[in-house]
Amino acid sequence: MDQLDPLDPGYVAEQLSKPPFVNISGVVNVRDLGSYPTSYPGLVTRPGLAYRSGEISHIKPEGMQQLKELGITTIYDLRSETEMHRYETPIPTIEGVEIVHIPVFKTEDYSPEAMAKRFELYASGKTEAFMTLYTQILDNAGPAFAVVLRHIRDRPDSPCMFHCTAGKDRTGILAAILLKLAGVDDETIARDYALTRVGREPAREMIMRRLSKVPFFADNMEAALNMFSSRAETMVAFLKMLDERYGGVESYVKNVVGLTDDDIATIRKNFLVPAPPPEASPEPGPDPPAHS
Repeated sequence: MDQLDPLDPGYVAEQLSKPPFVNISGVVNVRDLGSYPTSYPGLVTRPGLAYRSGEISHIKPEGMQQLKELGITTIYDLRSETEMHRYETPIPTIEGVEIVHIPVFKTEDYSPEAMAKRFELYASGKTEAFMTLYTQILDNAGPAFAVVLRHIRDRPDSPCMFHCTAGKDRTGILAAILLKLAGVDDETIARDYALTRVGREPAREMIMRRLSKVPFFADNMEAALNMFSSRAETMVAFLKMLDERYGGVESYVKNVVGLTDDDIATIRKNFLVPAPPPEASPEPGPDPPAHS
């Protein structure tokens, strides 16, 4: 499927009704990072502990209730103050839910000059351009990522959700790091990243309206859509870059995020659970009647 073409609404609705997607009314691209197979025999990632999503500013009352039903009491917001102001998407107040603001980029990273360069890179849609941008995220995100990873370390019985704006780049990188620490293979992580193609589709028109107000994109909607592409090969390239540039996920988490080997071991222990037994095969039915 082409990243720039609208998806069939029926297909989108069907996919969004199935795991790993989760319905929270007013929030797009919500997924549970649990139930993925890992390299540890008999263990999968723990369902119902870590969720990823797009921004939550337009969450509806029904969505707030759904958060409670999922047991989510902490949400981590990776966006900058400038970003929230630019898109008029403030942090909402949700009774019983603590929203922790942990911006990956500070305000100075959103100067007109920096944004112009970032938009130009995104607009190319090239894997190499995304690697430049993802390196910037990795180099700046240590303190923010540490907060979320410490939640998994310290509060394994308290589900959390983390998000940026679209739930693709900053969120996708943090999700990849968590899954990689848990022993999920690169192909599966790349498939999870690519699911944003479906997850963001209900917000397609809103995204286009928002970006049309940005001078760089006003006359170039193809560039705008490239900015929101989520190709599996982009994540494969990112994981390779994580190995080559940072020495792998554990080295990154220790040297940039600031956690220890013991922290990583505890995160892994908390985020892994026994795989459910395979469903029993149905009893074979009677042979079909013979035709004379």
